[in-house]
Amino acid sequence: MKPDRLARMDMRTYMTGIGRAARAAARSIAPADTAAKNRALAAAAQAVERDSARLLEANARDVAAARDSGMEAPLVDRLTLTPRSVATIAEGLRQVASLPDPVGEITDLRARPSGIQVGRMRVPLGVIGIIYESRPNVTAEAASLCLKSGNAAVLRGGSEAVHSNLAIARCVHEGLHAAGLPAETVQVLEITDRAAVGEMITMPDYIDVIVPRGGKGLIERISRDARVPVIKHLDGVCHVYIDDSADLDRACAIADNAKTQRLSTCNTMETLLVARSIAPTVLPRLARIYADKGVELRGDDAARAIVPAMKVATEEDWYAEYLDAILAVRVVDGLDAAIEHIARYGSQHTDAIVTEDWSNARRFLREVDSSSVMVNASTRFADGFEYGLGAEIGISTDRLHARGPVGLEGLTNQKWIVLGDGQVRG
Repeated sequence: MKPDRLARMDMRTYMTGIGRAARAAARSIAPADTAAKNRALAAAAQAVERDSARLLEANARDVAAARDSGMEAPLVDRLTLTPRSVATIAEGLRQVASLPDPVGEITDLRARPSGIQVGRMRVPLGVIGIIYESRPNVTAEAASLCLKSGNAAVLRGGSEAVHSNLAIARCVHEGLHAAGLPAETVQVLEITDRAAVGEMITMPDYIDVIVPRGGKGLIERISRDARVPVIKHLDGVCHVYIDDSADLDRACAIADNAKTQRLSTCNTMETLLVARSIAPTVLPRLARIYADKGVELRGDDAARAIVPAMKVATEEDWYAEYLDAILAVRVVDGLDAAIEHIARYGSQHTDAIVTEDWSNARRFLREVDSSSVMVNASTRFADGFEYGLGAEIGISTDRLHARGPVGLEGLTNQKWIVLGDGQVRG
């Protein structure tokens, strides 16, 4: 037998074992009571705090290997844990424990003419596979959210963070043991072979949904090849439209924050749209703000006529997710043109309008087809914590199941329930 075929068979055997254990754990964790899940999270948080030095030591091994391999500085920064970030991991576990448990919630219970009562009950999805890169804190976030929502989790982190991820997983397993819950509720793959990803995304018998967290290339590959449903977003081409009725001070503050509060996030504004009647007043003010913060502007002809220092925007700029100090700027004729631009070039992630005209605001909310649509607020608020979800597993721009920030409720589904007292259908 050829070595490569033998290796594939060995990987399939390994992943099948992981999948079977996860499926068995999912059946155990689904009916677990809230108190047990909270005890597990609290004990895991205590273990993280107690083992802070060991976590930092494991992380130091990963960081040293990443630097030796020539990893770029921003990626090394995302990989690095500090005493403060370890404390944040522990606090995050406790925060998830404090959140309401969605599992078992019954809603919309109503009586029917037959005498039966019909409602819906919230239930776990089952086994969630999460594929992510660089950030070790995702191990704790994903584990805690899956656990609290009654799901088993199979976590495949990047090879660059393997020691950090396994060290955090040991703390989570200690918490599960303390609460009498199966350790297989959270499994972190110990192998770093990319073939494991190929197996994960083609195991519908064992994994119910995949959540990829990483670069566009990773998410495109998973979306293309998966035989398991995927919760994901590809791009964050977010817009702010400054309407002709906007308050100028408010517009400048929002447009500034949406771009410069943090450059590298998926909810950062990448294109600024400005109504033609207000552009000569607001664009020079914003150009000075952006120049002071080192943001390169790329504008259409109308924007460059007002701020000649702008570079020329190309067609590709309207589609671009820069994740950098670059902003595309277009002057539009009004609300209709802004909505049309977003429909053509947007990624259905997050888009905002700044306006004092409530009828325009309502039209924008209704007609812009994005997972988060905002009025008079920065796009940077598109975040699970800011939405009151406590934490998020990621952002979804899909139309089915979860959309927008995915928290505990997004990791559950609903089934119909019927309550009767002996009714039969005639």
